[in-house]
Amino acid sequence: MKKLAILGLAPLAAALFAAAVPAQAQTATKDAAVALVDKAVADVKKKGVEAACKDFADPNGGYIQGELYVFVQDMQAKMICHATNAKMNGKDLSQLKDADGKQFSKAMADLAQSKGAGWVDYQWVNPVTKQIEPKTSYIKRVSDDVFLGVGIYRK
Repeated sequence: MKKLAILGLAPLAAALFAAAVPAQAQTATKDAAVALVDKAVADVKKKGVEAACKDFADPNGGYIQGELYVFVQDMQAKMICHATNAKMNGKDLSQLKDADGKQFSKAMADLAQSKGAGWVDYQWVNPVTKQIEPKTSYIKRVSDDVFLGVGIYRK
């Protein structure tokens, strides 16, 4: 958190970590993240973004799995919906930087636009350990305007 405070991100970081993640959450895998993204993409294509976001935020809807959860952003890196932290919805994350200064949300949007899907690596505070740890998010473009993703902490 100290680095985040230096970067001026402490208030936003606190909001990001307000979501409860079970302390007993199992270590997620890349395969599980990809599977959850694919499931979420299918839901968006079937129901639309607004209805799918309600599914993503429902703790019993199957889209919150331990430390895994779905987030949806537009191509300008504005958060459309965050499954575990509704305070993030509507926030412009294009200038948000990780502990190393990487604009990871912008990198996600750029990747979604250029390649359609892939992994973005960054450093972020793990809400379970409260430590800055390496994280990677698998993102996938859903339309010309929207992508979604699921992140995992890399051990």
